[in-house]
Amino acid sequence: MDLLDSRADGRTTVVVFGAYGHTGRFVVAELLDRGLTPILSGRDAGRLEELAQSHGGLDVRPASVDDPASLDSALTGAAAVINAAGPFATTAAPVVEAALRAGIPYVDVAAELEAVADTFAHHADRARAAGTPVVPAMAFYGGLGDLLVTAAMDDWHTADEVHIAYALSTWHPTAGTRASGRVSRQRRGDRRLVFADGRMEARTAPAPATRWAFPAPVGDRAVLGEFTMADSVTIPRHLSVRNIHTYMSTEAVADLSAPDAPPPAPVDERGRSAQTFLVEVVVRAEGRERRAVARGQDIYAVSAPLAVEAVQRLLGAPGQPGGVLAAGAMFDAADFLRALAPHILVELHLDADPADGGR
Repeated sequence: MDLLDSRADGRTTVVVFGAYGHTGRFVVAELLDRGLTPILSGRDAGRLEELAQSHGGLDVRPASVDDPASLDSALTGAAAVINAAGPFATTAAPVVEAALRAGIPYVDVAAELEAVADTFAHHADRARAAGTPVVPAMAFYGGLGDLLVTAAMDDWHTADEVHIAYALSTWHPTAGTRASGRVSRQRRGDRRLVFADGRMEARTAPAPATRWAFPAPVGDRAVLGEFTMADSVTIPRHLSVRNIHTYMSTEAVADLSAPDAPPPAPVDERGRSAQTFLVEVVVRAEGRERRAVARGQDIYAVSAPLAVEAVQRLLGAPGQPGGVLAAGAMFDAADFLRALAPHILVELHLDADPADGGR
């Protein structure tokens, strides 16, 4: 069954939990742009109604993660659910459970690596037995890196090193990002999680400062190493890699750490901020190297096409494997990345010179 067939039998409604949040609003708009029908859900009925009216009237179904019956009611008759409500340490498990009860695919935009690890640990067996796809971290931090690494590895079965370097022009965090960060810090204290020697380990030494030679026009930049995001959780779930090294431009780290950093400010008709990003992935194996580069605008806005593309593919091809699966395990990574244009522009370099760029 293709996507047109799925629309013909009415499988077009997608619940967006946390619809009135910053990323949730982008998700709602992206669903509408693609001809799908969002159902708005979340705790605040007033904010849901306001958002519904701004789109000419949409179905509103208030629900709370501490009220399973309300979640069941919100998901009744829907084809899928996208969870855009953080902190995901609080919301992911209840919404996944509701999706399993409803028998519909679940996708979220979690960047909290602990919450993503919990989803794999606690729901994989039941989702597999139910035949229900659960795709966590289908967002800028998580799904994008996972897809880039998967596409760059291509026909390689193993990699000795994976490097994921982020260059953000700015990083004005949303209230949700700040709340999720507080929850993560409460869970791990002063420890940082790093995937090294085939396992996730905790480190307490200061994060290493180094430099990364990004492609033009970004160029050489100071970066903070061991800036671990959700892709360090998802990648080892389906790819045989030994070490994952992650880096974030120091300007973005400074913005994120500033207590008085403003939230993202819209600069265009889509509500995107002026923030630009470049993500470079390098994979190495036995002296060989492959690379992938992604460019775009606004890390929160581009999470919407990532999540909605995932849902659209799940609805358009019933019979996908059940279980908790990373983006690159569920989808054809290179094809998925091509479908993200013009939101995200991707280059794959499968015959890269290991000496290129001085990395």
